[in-house]
Amino acid sequence: MSQSVVLGPRAAAPRRIAALALPALVVLAAEPLYVLVDTAVVGHLGRVPLAALAVGGTVLTLIAWLGAVVAYGTTGRSARRFGAGDRASAVAEGVQSSWLALGVGVLVALGMQVGGGALARTLAGGPGEVADAAAQWLRVAALGAPGLLLAAAGNGWLRGVQDMRRPLVYVLGPNLLSAVLCPLLVYPVGLGLVGSAVANVVAQTICGALFAGALIAERVSLRPRPRLIGQQLALSRDLLIRGVAFQASFLSATAVAARFGAAAVGAHQIALQLWFFTAMVLDALAIAAQSLVGAALGAGEDAAARDLARRIGLLGGVCGVAFAVLIAAGAGVVPGWFSSDPQVRDQAMLAWPWFVAMQPLAGVVFALDGVLIGAGDVRYLRNLTIVAALGGFLPAIWVAYGLGLGLGGIWAGLTLFVVIRLAALLLRLRSGAWAVVGAVR
Repeated sequence: MSQSVVLGPRAAAPRRIAALALPALVVLAAEPLYVLVDTAVVGHLGRVPLAALAVGGTVLTLIAWLGAVVAYGTTGRSARRFGAGDRASAVAEGVQSSWLALGVGVLVALGMQVGGGALARTLAGGPGEVADAAAQWLRVAALGAPGLLLAAAGNGWLRGVQDMRRPLVYVLGPNLLSAVLCPLLVYPVGLGLVGSAVANVVAQTICGALFAGALIAERVSLRPRPRLIGQQLALSRDLLIRGVAFQASFLSATAVAARFGAAAVGAHQIALQLWFFTAMVLDALAIAAQSLVGAALGAGEDAAARDLARRIGLLGGVCGVAFAVLIAAGAGVVPGWFSSDPQVRDQAMLAWPWFVAMQPLAGVVFALDGVLIGAGDVRYLRNLTIVAALGGFLPAIWVAYGLGLGLGGIWAGLTLFVVIRLAALLLRLRSGAWAVVGAVR
């Protein structure tokens, strides 16, 4: 496999960005696309199973965010080493992040067996049918956490060395298998909601095993190195705190939606999973940014990194506008794909205008997030996310609850969250303080 890295003005060429972003797009879209299939399958079981999936799925999204922390931290560090011409050290970052991912995944799987019921009751607003069904789904689905996090670590180091082909195969295959298994297990086999969780576990376990095999094929030392793991933890700390701020916001939003009733939380699940899907697709540019910006700065090419940041931010905005047009056009049709309940569809329409309006803004935000992660400027991202969550999103959604503003109020809060982040990211980009060249930060 080639160890060359394209730097200088060519690094920011649209063809170079597309060569990394398009395969990443498929990889990123595979998991949320499967979740959309899952939501559509479960939605036709009835209002209670859909609401239970909304509660349990929110917790699984939290686990996926842990994976994003591992992947993003690994990509930045691996890309810098790869840009400096040291591919072996770039792969070594992947070995240590995989050990870290496996350990966290096992802890999560065990923790959900013990505390999944209490967590489901908290999010569902108390005991009841929704809480019981969500707890049952969550205990099964959490068994896929080790595979899910191993796959995230694998994606991280392979992106760092600019190998986008293997992640494409390793992620797409298991998710396609799971998309076929889900309706079979839910309906003909008769497992109902639990069948959805089993299909999740199958996909995530196979996916994790494939990425572990990729490391073995590299013929590098697989021995844990506590010192390097400690360095990764130091970087991941800021990304983790940032992720916690995100997840506190989304968990709170689900909790507030649940208090407006089963139809509201079901509609919130539909809109939120669609938003996660568009976010993941738009994040393909962020993946390209992490890889290319990290490699450029590792090679001392700060001018190339700045040019990349400008181009990727602009591309993010253009893609966001395209999504806004598509989502607006589907307003009267798309919610019906996921639920036949008229109350759920009516509730979804309360979130829809906000969902459309935030897309162009979010496209730029996600792209610039990738630039700063690739540059290792994660402390700024951490502080920004905390301020946006505590000063914007969380107060807005609880005010929506207190004033009875319903699902529209919740999604207005999410839009405010995106606006605050956009303003701060543009200021940081203009300052140039993020573009520090040299060794791994």
